[in-house]
Amino acid sequence: MVDKEEVIRIVDKHQNGLGHLISILEGIQIRYGYLPEEALRIVAEKTKTSVVEIFGVATFYRFFRLKPIGKYLVSVCLGTACHIRSSPQIIEEFERQLNIKAGETTADMEFSLEPVNCLGSCALGPMVVVNGHYFSNVTPSRVKQIIKKTREGLDKVDVDQDERIFPVEVSCPHCNHSLMDSKQLIDKHPSIKLTASFGEKHGWIRLSSLYGSPHMESEFEITSDSVVNFFCPHCNAPFIKAGNCPECDAPMVPMIVYGGGIVQICSRRGCRQHMLDLSSVNL
Repeated sequence: MVDKEEVIRIVDKHQNGLGHLISILEGIQIRYGYLPEEALRIVAEKTKTSVVEIFGVATFYRFFRLKPIGKYLVSVCLGTACHIRSSPQIIEEFERQLNIKAGETTADMEFSLEPVNCLGSCALGPMVVVNGHYFSNVTPSRVKQIIKKTREGLDKVDVDQDERIFPVEVSCPHCNHSLMDSKQLIDKHPSIKLTASFGEKHGWIRLSSLYGSPHMESEFEITSDSVVNFFCPHCNAPFIKAGNCPECDAPMVPMIVYGGGIVQICSRRGCRQHMLDLSSVNL
């Protein structure tokens, strides 16, 4: 059920910003997990944009979804390196274990299964991602174990030991310029270079590119519980907040993932909430 007043609030929040339509759709997808048709028609009415144009944007950007997904989104990489290492057989095993086809969701809305673009992890493929948690060197025989671990809980994270922790490459949602800084490493990987401000302080900040890692470095000390504003170091545009953190209610900051998708981090210092939404591939 779509809350019309809530959709209108999302539209009003982003209507005058840079890339407002994309930001509006991001906000709606964060709220509902996909883009309900009813919500898109409300957006068209409020922004005085044709429904055809709204759907055109929603279908052009692959990280947007027009159908609801399950509690757990299972993404199987079908990039060339993973494909030759039997990723099609991995999808077939997930289909058998979950009793669905790729692109479908289980009847209880627990699992959705989708193929995805190359995740840039060719050396560790085949790769499977479940709700942003990475599994490398997957074989068909591990599928049952991955499903079991998912049902038991995926939230325990150890940066040094957890095989699900994997680096992501991100870019600015405005100018699409890479945010990766290979000259300054964090967790032994290129850091994510941003500009940050809170209060009267303004300067550089580097985040770990390991999804789920809380490690960071900054030009100035950021006190715990402070809500930070982030900007692109290339175009200087502010990162538009498309939704609130489910843990602390601070704004979530979106960045574009190389290969398709959106990663979001909580803007509150000390909160470790993060989300990764990978796009599907039409095969």
